[in-house]
Amino acid sequence: MKKMTVILSILLAATTIGCVKKIPYAPDANKYGHTAPTPITREMNARVLEELPFSDQQDFMECRKGLIASPPDLRVTADDGEIIWDQPAYSFIQGEAPSSVNPSLWRQAKLNNIHGLFKVTEGIYQLRGFCLANMTIIEGKTGWIIVDPLTTRETAATAITFARKHLAPRPVTAIIFTHSHLDHFGGVLGVITPEEAVTNKVRIIAPRGFMEEATSENVIAGMGMARRAAYQFGRQLAPSIRGHVDTGLGKTVPFGTYGIFPPTELVDRTPQEKVIDGVRFVFQYTPESEAPAELTFYLPDAKTYCGAEIVSRNMHNLYTLRGSKVRDALKWSRYIDEAMTLFADADIYFGCHHWPIWGNDRILDFLEKQRDLYKFIHDQTIRLANDGYTPREISEMITLPESLDTFFSNRGYYGTLQHNSKAVYQAYFGWYDANPANLNPLPPEASAIRYVKLMGGADKMLENAQAAFDTGDYRWVAELLNHLIFAEPDNVQAKFLLAATYDQLGYQSESGVWRNVYLTGADELRHGTPQKGTDITGMYEVLKQTPLSRFFDSMAVRLNGFDAEGKKMVVNILFTDLDESYVLTLENSVLHHRRSDPSPKANAGLKLTHDLFLKMAIGKAGIKDTLFSDDLETSGSLIDLARFFLLFDKPKGNFNIVTP
Repeated sequence: MKKMTVILSILLAATTIGCVKKIPYAPDANKYGHTAPTPITREMNARVLEELPFSDQQDFMECRKGLIASPPDLRVTADDGEIIWDQPAYSFIQGEAPSSVNPSLWRQAKLNNIHGLFKVTEGIYQLRGFCLANMTIIEGKTGWIIVDPLTTRETAATAITFARKHLAPRPVTAIIFTHSHLDHFGGVLGVITPEEAVTNKVRIIAPRGFMEEATSENVIAGMGMARRAAYQFGRQLAPSIRGHVDTGLGKTVPFGTYGIFPPTELVDRTPQEKVIDGVRFVFQYTPESEAPAELTFYLPDAKTYCGAEIVSRNMHNLYTLRGSKVRDALKWSRYIDEAMTLFADADIYFGCHHWPIWGNDRILDFLEKQRDLYKFIHDQTIRLANDGYTPREISEMITLPESLDTFFSNRGYYGTLQHNSKAVYQAYFGWYDANPANLNPLPPEASAIRYVKLMGGADKMLENAQAAFDTGDYRWVAELLNHLIFAEPDNVQAKFLLAATYDQLGYQSESGVWRNVYLTGADELRHGTPQKGTDITGMYEVLKQTPLSRFFDSMAVRLNGFDAEGKKMVVNILFTDLDESYVLTLENSVLHHRRSDPSPKANAGLKLTHDLFLKMAIGKAGIKDTLFSDDLETSGSLIDLARFFLLFDKPKGNFNIVTP
């Protein structure tokens, strides 16, 4: 019966990320194919220098303040030798902005290049530039309190090892997870092992709802999100003046090994006071803001406020381009206002990204402008929506007042005014803009064929697109050629011109993630999509903490409804090491799961360990591992069991985006 493990392994195994070979594409292209900035792009980027106060160097002074040491060659490798963090690769970011990068984004990229171990104030240190996020070390009476241990085990281990070289080494006595995004907890295994955490009774503090949100965000829609995240973070882009320069929130995202610890205590109200290793904390509970589960805190004895990620040195996302639930701009703004009242005497601010601020007046000014940024976007979007304007119209109409717009910490390096206003609209009104033409439009390929015919064919469209390109009307070129490529996917001329168009839109973007999206689109038009999909084996330790019901939910969304039509099945699954059993029921092309005793009416059943189930699901256990494993048994009809699992799609996460 263990022959069934061959089928199960094939059905459940994940694939790994890969890409096609890069080749030059145009005479004026760099080695990755990205074309040169046009005179119009150079002019638009030069104009930015006149619009913002670039002579203000306060951020650079604060970013360098307190530097203890900076590693000269900060590279981090995974166990297989792959480089997952390469700070020296961004050493080209210095001096004046090249014409292929928006000068405002270049400024942010230069700030995010400043990395090392920093002293914030007596007893508080930060490791910045070792990962997308910051790791903060607070000295307690007996050890270190670690705030947000970065994204991966590898980057976190590198960071804390560097800290121990320059600070008096101390044991970890507590860990604070400020919120439920991976870059703020995923590296915990690089800081401390699970055994050390238990033996040393390390306190793990997180906001209420942390485990549910941290372990479930990417399970159901994980493949789609991972593919889109490759665009948002420019994973396929090489660092260069025509490639990747920054994400705005930090340099980039490492892809390594991730972990998580369940909290030993939760923050669930405001204010909530705790003494952690002799240090007084006042916590603020801020759910449904930048993350579904989030907290900030104040250290009253040091007059220091940690804003987590409800404030940062850029405009944040109300909606992330990788895809996520829309964030509540009004709650977000109100939490910042609450912090201004609760912690009004703060003399130092630090966050979980970017660099600190010193001085009460400057901190309150920063908080005020961040507070008003999100409320302005919320209020003005709804004002215009109530006058009947649609999301696309609102994103063109809305502009920040000068007091908010020229403040560098409000600039759209990560989130943007355009897509954040659409997020507010979506939160209240959803996808439909009330225009009947948009109620049930044709799908892209069907409408594209009609557009091409109506416009006189491909040659005529290319002629018009080239004319628009020559005048710098790049957004219109993108709209035209997107139709043509969806009608004629093999039209090389259209792909080349659209790729060159995306290059220019990327070069002009102030947002690091917009730049990444455009340049990744250009890259895939030239070289095709990645050959392989998403590798989730690094998520093993996180998935161990994910409720089993979430896995069955993810199975349900992979059920092919057409293939399942007319089929009825019941499958029992017993996890022998957890002493938990589930009954899966297929009917009406829908999969349901229920935790209960095995059903006597089941067509078939599986008995296996939770560990083996996870390893099979993520491809960590291959056919040989499962075929001869004593941890798996089958019962009932093997044919029905095979038929059942054959009904589930196996997404690879490398679907087309810029082509049909």
